[in-house]
Amino acid sequence: MEVGSNLLLMGANSGVAIRSAIRSALTSTSAGDRILVGVSGGTDSLALASGLFLESIEKVLQPVAVIIDHGLQENSEEVSKNAKLELIKIGFNDIRIIKIKVEVTDGMEASARRSRYDAFNKLAKELDAKIFLLGHTKDDQAETVLLGLARGSGTRSLSGMAEVNGIFVRPLLSITRAQTVAACAEWKLTPWQDPHNENEKFTRVRVRESVMPNLEKEIGPGVADALVRSARLARDDADALDGWAATEFSKLNPEDLDIAALQKLPKAVRTRILRLAIYAAGAPAGTLSAEHIDPVEALVSAWHGQGASSLPGGVKVSRISGRLSLLREG
Repeated sequence: MEVGSNLLLMGANSGVAIRSAIRSALTSTSAGDRILVGVSGGTDSLALASGLFLESIEKVLQPVAVIIDHGLQENSEEVSKNAKLELIKIGFNDIRIIKIKVEVTDGMEASARRSRYDAFNKLAKELDAKIFLLGHTKDDQAETVLLGLARGSGTRSLSGMAEVNGIFVRPLLSITRAQTVAACAEWKLTPWQDPHNENEKFTRVRVRESVMPNLEKEIGPGVADALVRSARLARDDADALDGWAATEFSKLNPEDLDIAALQKLPKAVRTRILRLAIYAAGAPAGTLSAEHIDPVEALVSAWHGQGASSLPGGVKVSRISGRLSLLREG
């Protein structure tokens, strides 16, 4: 079989696999439901959008494509317009281009992501969308786990991206980037090549272009699959520990924690309870790291008269008479 025929066969098989993954993600939907899909114009998101459109015809759904213009590149408006043209080629009638302003506070990637999800959530609520599909692939998942390992993150971070997180669904986590490329070729789509995906000043790009290929070369093929399996196992563990911690937390006064009760629990559960209590006291969501939690946990397990811990959001944790007092200063 010639090379061209091999590519065509791979594209056909990839298209089937992508549609099958999307079909599984749509099992809870009913005719007439509005389904949102995030589209950057890149290979993964265009393959996802095309698969969704084809499945929507059969299920009589209302697919809505959402393009976010972050305004971070000079040609961002042109990129959005080109993505819209590809979506029109697929057959989309409802295409929303949303311009957002990214306030860079903790790195461009993280800040852009936060602004993007704010826009996603706002539109989903406005349109009463059933689910919102995102185009992350198996390769993205493997890179996420590897980055978590490099940061020394905990179980939750090592569990990677959830397939389902509220209204957000990632049906392509079992699909490789090579499959989305082949499917776009089969469906005659022209993806946008984001220059950021080749800029090695971004850690994820270095992982994608250098670290993962070297791991495959030195350790052997299948590293990405192994990382994804590890993420799935870690997520099961993290879910179980989170559930245990939430149950115990519901029995406690979050502003005045009984140290004796905390000491009876495994450290993995105790640190989760402390995190829940600190957020309940007013720490901004997503701001707590292990460096914040460790000294608070030491007030329970390694007490030697140390002073209070000051945390994000003005939260102060002190050990007083066998209890942890959590107050928000000011």
